[in-house]
Amino acid sequence: MKLRECYTCPLELTHDMLKGKWKPIILWRLRLGKTSLAKLHKDINGITEKMLIEHLKELIEYGFVTKDVHEGYPLRVDYYLTENRGRKIITVLEQMQELGLEYMNEK
Repeated sequence: MKLRECYTCPLELTHDMLKGKWKPIILWRLRLGKTSLAKLHKDINGITEKMLIEHLKELIEYGFVTKDVHEGYPLRVDYYLTENRGRKIITVLEQMQELGLEYMNEK
C-alpha cells in the first residue's frame, strides 16, 4: 500500500501502515519469535500465501518486520519483529487483544 504524502494526524499514518485484516494478525503471530513463511502461513488460518507475502513486504517496508535469508538449498527465510517499531506495536496489540476478549466474554 502506498502511503499518502500528507497526514493531519500521526494516528492516520499508523492506521494506514497497519490497515487491513491480516497485518495485526501477522504481527501478533510474530511476537512468538522468528518463523518461516510456510509456518506463518500454516499458523494464520484463512490467509492466502499471496496476501501473506504482500503484507510481509509492507510490514518490512514500514519497519515492523525484518527477515533473515539463510544460504543453501533449500533457501530458508525467517521473519521476525524489529526491536524498535515491531516490538513497540505489540504493546498496542496486547491492549486490543484485551478489549476483544472483554467484548467476547460479554457476548
